[in-house]
Amino acid sequence: MKLFRGSSVASDHGTATAQARARLTRRSSGVAELTKMLATESTLCVLDLGSTSAANIRYLTELGHRIYSEDLLEASADPALAMKNSEGTPVLDDKRFLSENLIHPSGQFDMVFFWNLADYMDESLVKPVIGRLWSLLKPGGVLLAFFHTREAGPDAPCYRYHIVGGDMLEMQHIQTGRDASARSGSSPHLQRVFNNRHIENLFRDFSSIKFFLARDNVREVLVVR
Repeated sequence: MKLFRGSSVASDHGTATAQARARLTRRSSGVAELTKMLATESTLCVLDLGSTSAANIRYLTELGHRIYSEDLLEASADPALAMKNSEGTPVLDDKRFLSENLIHPSGQFDMVFFWNLADYMDESLVKPVIGRLWSLLKPGGVLLAFFHTREAGPDAPCYRYHIVGGDMLEMQHIQTGRDASARSGSSPHLQRVFNNRHIENLFRDFSSIKFFLARDNVREVLVVR
């Protein structure tokens, strides 16, 4: 697992602002797989882990499903979570974080859109959050996650993903409150790069895992509870 500590700041603030406003589109093999599941006549319960997306709410509710949304990246920016572990290393308080977030009954969700959170969240929260999501999924439930490859580099922008339909996503450049105050509105920076072995270990409690390699230096991972 390659760690990134710090990121470069763009010299052209105008360019950075324009990028923040722009929305790009990309095709997603993982979303295409989930679209087949969403075509069912049964009502599914879906957890969308990002800031509220009107596009995702509209898309899923029009298909007859229930959607819940939580912005875990923003929640993890709470300064009250900062602490040190037994070795004196700065970490975030995962127990407090999970006492305040992802509070749902076990086995509630059929589907979770985890997106790119593992790459941008503090490392001390990633495994505990994945563990909680395992418990929130129904047996046979699925989770979609995106992971950057090494070629993406430490300045890979953080995006909020909006489902347009079928296999198409719209990507919105985002920032958290913590990063906005610390780096004049810069995007959350990439914390680390997971290789395939690390990803498999991260989801070792799940029954199956499937990888899709995209052209934009992102691996899509579909796991089944």
